[in-house]
Amino acid sequence: MLSTHKGRSTIALIAGLAMAATAFGQWKPKDTEWPLYTADLAGSKYRPLDQINASNFNKLEVAWKFKTDNLGTRPEFKLEGTPLMVGGVIYATAGTRRAVVALDAKSGEIIWVHSLREGARAAISPRQLSGRGVSYWSDGREERILYVTTGYKLTCLNAKTGMMIPAFGENGQIDLKKGMYTGTGTPIDLETGEAGLHSTPTVVNDTVIVGSAFKEGMTVVTRNNTKGLVRAFDVRTGKLIWTFHTIPRKGEPGYDTWENGSADYNGNTGVWTQITVDPQLGLVYLPVESPTSDYYGGERPGNNLYGESLVCVELKTGKIKWYYQIVHHPVWDYDLSSAPLLADVMVDGKARKVVALPSKEAFLYVFDRETGKPIWPIEERPVAQTDVPGEKTSPTQPFPTKPPAYARNYIKVPDDLIDFTPEMRADALDRLKRYRIEGMFTPAVIGDPTGKYLGSINLGNASGGTNWPGASYDPELHTVFAQAAQSFVSSMSLRTPPDGFTDIKYVMGTNGQTFREAQGPGYGSAADYVPPARVGGGGGGGGRGRGRGAAAAPAATAAGTPGTAPAAGRGGGGGGGLTVQGLPIVKPPYGVITAVNLDRGDIAWQVPYGETPDNIVDNPALKGMNIGNTGMNGSVGLMVTKTLVILGDSQITSKTHPRGAMLRAYDKKTGKEVGAVLMPAAQSGSPMTYEWQGKQYIIVAVSGGNESGTYIAYALPNVE
Repeated sequence: MLSTHKGRSTIALIAGLAMAATAFGQWKPKDTEWPLYTADLAGSKYRPLDQINASNFNKLEVAWKFKTDNLGTRPEFKLEGTPLMVGGVIYATAGTRRAVVALDAKSGEIIWVHSLREGARAAISPRQLSGRGVSYWSDGREERILYVTTGYKLTCLNAKTGMMIPAFGENGQIDLKKGMYTGTGTPIDLETGEAGLHSTPTVVNDTVIVGSAFKEGMTVVTRNNTKGLVRAFDVRTGKLIWTFHTIPRKGEPGYDTWENGSADYNGNTGVWTQITVDPQLGLVYLPVESPTSDYYGGERPGNNLYGESLVCVELKTGKIKWYYQIVHHPVWDYDLSSAPLLADVMVDGKARKVVALPSKEAFLYVFDRETGKPIWPIEERPVAQTDVPGEKTSPTQPFPTKPPAYARNYIKVPDDLIDFTPEMRADALDRLKRYRIEGMFTPAVIGDPTGKYLGSINLGNASGGTNWPGASYDPELHTVFAQAAQSFVSSMSLRTPPDGFTDIKYVMGTNGQTFREAQGPGYGSAADYVPPARVGGGGGGGGRGRGRGAAAAPAATAAGTPGTAPAAGRGGGGGGGLTVQGLPIVKPPYGVITAVNLDRGDIAWQVPYGETPDNIVDNPALKGMNIGNTGMNGSVGLMVTKTLVILGDSQITSKTHPRGAMLRAYDKKTGKEVGAVLMPAAQSGSPMTYEWQGKQYIIVAVSGGNESGTYIAYALPNVE
C-alpha cells in the first residue's frame, strides 16, 4: 500500500506479514522483547535470555541484514540506532532522511517505511544523522510509534501501518521548536532556530517526555543561544502537560547561581541523551548538558544550575524533586552524556532504591533515587584554577569516594605515560612541558604557539569515559557494566574569535592558527543538506564536532592513530605533540570494560576493551616486543543477558581474524571473553536482543570507513 501526502510518504507492505495483535487490556512488555531504546524505563539494557551463551556464541550466523542506503539522498556512515522489537516487529530509524522502518523480526523484510521531507529545516538542524531510534506505546488495543524528526518535530505513527495519527498534535506532529526561546522569552524562528534531538522520546504510561539539543558548544556564535527545555506531552492527544526549564527563570530556585543575572542571556543546558523514569515513585531523571559555552564561562559567572546536573522531577507535574550538580561552573565539556541507571540494591544490609549515573569522568555517581542523597560520600575537593582573563572557576569540584573511577580519568604524571621503553616515557615527559597539567579539572588556557602553553591536558571531556552509548545494569548481580575510553587526551585551549563571529570573548582554538567552527554531530549528513562549494558532501558528513552526543568515529579515528588524541580532545590546534612515535602518549589499556558492584560500591572486574589495534601492532617502534592486549579506544554501547555482556569493537582489525570488527561476548561474572563473531564494520549503535518464535536474535548497527549504515541480525543456525 502506498499513501502519499504533501511533504511525507509512507509505504506499507503488509502482504502476508501478519503483525501479532496485542491482546486487549493493559499492555505489558515481555522479557523476550526489547520495547524501549534502553530495554526498559530503568535504562538497564538487560534481557534475561540465554539461548545464546558462552557455549555457542562463536556459532552465531547472520540471520538477516537491513541496508539503509536508499532512505535518503546519500548513504549514512554513522548509523547510531538501536531498534525496538515488540510483537514480532522491529522498529528503527534509518538513513540520512531519518526514516522510520518496520521490519519482520524473523526475516528483516520490510513491513512499512515512513519518511518525511523537511527540506532546509532538517538541512541546518544541529542534530542530524538518522537518530538513535523510536519509542513504542500501547494501551493493549492501539499501538503507536513516536520519534523526533531531524527538523525537531515529535511525530506519532500507527505502529501497524506507519501512517501518521491525525488526532495527535497537529495532524500527527508537534512542532517542538514552538515554545523554545532565547533570553527571557524571545521565541526562536521555526525554520532557522537552533534546536533538535537525535535521542529517543521516553514513553511512560500515557506520557511522552522529550529533551532538546543544540550545536557543539565550543565555538558558539552567541552566548544568548536557545535555552534547553524538557517537556512532557499526552501520548494520545499531544497536549502539553509540563515544561521544565533547565536554566531557572527569575524568581525560580537556582536563578541566583548565575551571577549578574547571566541566566537571562545564556543558553544551552539541553537534555540530549536518554531520560529514565521510575513509574512507581513517579519520578523522572534528567541528565543535563553544559551551558553556553563549553570551555569558557566568563559570560556566566557562578555555578550555573542546572548545567551538568542530574535533575529529578515529578512525572505528573515536572516540578523539581532534587538535583545534584556533577560539575560546578562547567567549562570542561563534561556534560551528562549517559542514561541514568535505576537499580534496587542492598547496601550495608539495607534495601536501597538508587540511581547510578555513568559519566565522561568515568565516575559512577550513585544517589538515593527518591531523595537525591549520595549513597556514599561525595567530597568537595580543591581543583586547579583558571588564569584566563574574565573567567572564574569553582574552587572545588565533587569527587565520589565510592565506587572508585571505573577507568583512567586523569593523567598521573609520570605513572600513566607511555612506558614501552624508558626513551618513550622521557619523550612523553618532554612533550608535556608545553601543556598545563594539574589533574582532573585542569581549566583551559589561552593557546599560544609562541607562549608558555599550547593547551591544558585532561582525559575524557569531549570523547572520553562513557559517552552517549551509556552503560548497562544487571538486576541479578546488582552490577553496572560500562565500557570506557581512557586514552583520549584532551588538549584544551582558547583563542580570540575572528572579528564579528561571536559575542563571547574566547572560543575553542589556538591563537595564530586557522580558526575552525565546530558544528553538531553529523552536521552536513541530512538528506537535503547542500555542501558549500569545494567542500566534500559525502554521506558521512558528520565528522564536524564529536563532543556532545557523539562517540568517537568508529573506524577512521582510532586509538593509536598518529594525531588522534588532540583531534578528539578539541585541542583547537597545538595538540600535535600528544603522541610518541605514532603511539598514544598514555600507556595501555586504551579502553576498558568494567563491572561495578552496586551493593558494595567496588569494582568486580575490569578487562581491556576489544583487541590491540592494527596500527599499534604494526608500529615499528614496538617491533619484537610482547605488548599484550592494549585494548582499543572508542565509545560503544553494550547489553547484558542472563550470562553475557555483549558489545562490538569500535575499530577494524585484521591480525587475529579476517579484516573486520568483532562482536564480542564476555562472561558477566568474570569478564573473560567467551566468544566473538565477525562484523563487516565497527559497531556504531548499541546492540539489542530479543526472542521470537523460539529463536534468540542480536541486532547491532555497524558503519564507518567504506561501510554504510547496516543493521545486522545474528542468530544461531537452525537445528536440522
